[in-house]
Amino acid sequence: MKLQGKTALITGASKGIGRAIALAFAAEGADIAATGRNEEELASLHAAVTGIGRRCSVVGADLAQPDAADRIFQHASESLGDIHILVNNAGIGSSASPRPVIDYDDAFWHRVLLVNLTVPYLLIRRALPQMVARKSGRIINVASIVGKVGLLHGAAYTASKHGLLGLTRTLALEVTGSGVTVNAICPGPVHSLVADIRLAYDAQRTGRSIEEIERSATLLGRRLEPDEVAPLAVYLASDDSAGMSGQSINIDGGVLMGV
Repeated sequence: MKLQGKTALITGASKGIGRAIALAFAAEGADIAATGRNEEELASLHAAVTGIGRRCSVVGADLAQPDAADRIFQHASESLGDIHILVNNAGIGSSASPRPVIDYDDAFWHRVLLVNLTVPYLLIRRALPQMVARKSGRIINVASIVGKVGLLHGAAYTASKHGLLGLTRTLALEVTGSGVTVNAICPGPVHSLVADIRLAYDAQRTGRSIEEIERSATLLGRRLEPDEVAPLAVYLASDDSAGMSGQSINIDGGVLMGV
């Protein structure tokens, strides 16, 4: 029970990596404040977390709305008290509008940067004061390996994840000695609905089969599963990682090495 007595706020928790992290945290003793856009999936998560015996508060929210960060944090705090762990997981992927920069959609650019970078910043601004005052806290930003390299026809997503890593490193410097750590997880290709859409786009663009692209996506010959990412989040949220801050950790099946 590495997270006994802790409360975690997790965005994008209704499915995929966010859901896997929420369930892994609950299994380690944490209470969960979760947000997402799908009410049915949130209800399913609530049932799963409470079934483990942990408290769970869920709130449906579109993070692109101006008051989303305030509303989410207020709801989580009023429902469960102090937030010990913040996981910024929610994001808009490149699959929503893949295209080269010369043909880019400005509105899509602004929406991706808002949800993927500005909202994590706003939630950090709300969670950090109580963490510093308590001299204990964990901030985990779910970025991507394309926060370190480029992604064809994915400028907004790539820029947002590069920015999230910059925010992670700068914040780690600023909270030195406070008992708060700030780290980022950089997943590679993961099984998800959003990734499936991007895979289909790349298959159509290149003339290769989805199966062929999937086999060559990692050195493992497959994509990762969300449950394979969650243990790393547990480590970063626990006291075991007290000596680690400002890091961006790849979990990518060997796609990037030495980056």
